[in-house]
Amino acid sequence: MASHVSKVRSLYKRILLLHRFMPIDLRALGDQYVKDEFRKHKTASHEEVKRFMTEWEVYKDTVQTQILESVNRKKLVFGADLSEEKLKGFQDEQIGQLYELMLESTKPNRQFNIQEEDMPK
Repeated sequence: MASHVSKVRSLYKRILLLHRFMPIDLRALGDQYVKDEFRKHKTASHEEVKRFMTEWEVYKDTVQTQILESVNRKKLVFGADLSEEKLKGFQDEQIGQLYELMLESTKPNRQFNIQEEDMPK
């Protein structure tokens, strides 16, 4: 049990660390989403937790790869297309969350009033 908790915590912290490389508005959106999802799955079944951890590991690896690749391009590019096969495996609630996330991340006006840490408030 302690080993599992340690793995979950480690993954959670690594994702939040990787989000620091994102533009501030995407970071805030991503951080909140990660926090909400990890909180929701505290009481999930063993099977749900297994899938949850696998998908978040894939997310972490994808973001990490995109950050490392952007060093050479000197331009950050985030995101990946979801295959139709993968979308078919989603539950209705997940499709709704994905849609809400897409709407939020593509809004022309920022929802958050965020300032960089180095900037005066």
